[in-house]
Amino acid sequence: MMIKPSKPGRANRIEEQIQRDLATMIPKELSDKRIGLVTITGVKITPDYAHATVYFTSIGSTPEASEEALNSASPILYQRIFKLLKIHTVPQRHFVYDKSVEDGFEMDQLIKQARAEDAEKIKE
Repeated sequence: MMIKPSKPGRANRIEEQIQRDLATMIPKELSDKRIGLVTITGVKITPDYAHATVYFTSIGSTPEASEEALNSASPILYQRIFKLLKIHTVPQRHFVYDKSVEDGFEMDQLIKQARAEDAEKIKE
């Protein structure tokens, strides 16, 4: 028997809802100093809705410490999300530090450096 895949729009809506809920919940409900100031940058759920990878950035804490603190607080967040989401299966969350912001800053620096070098060559 073939399982009918769920609508991709539904998965997107659930990902967005989890992202919004976590973004408001984390600063209000978690007091762990290791977390720092967290921004949820994205959520990806598996097709069976069993697991969600939550991507985040943090300020004021190391990525490793923030990730550890968020993953240890995941059961508390699960209970809160369970009450808010109106779906049969609420995904287990796995927090992962989002390096794309750092990579973007590095790329920006490289572009600025290349432009400065080009400007110096033109002057010569």
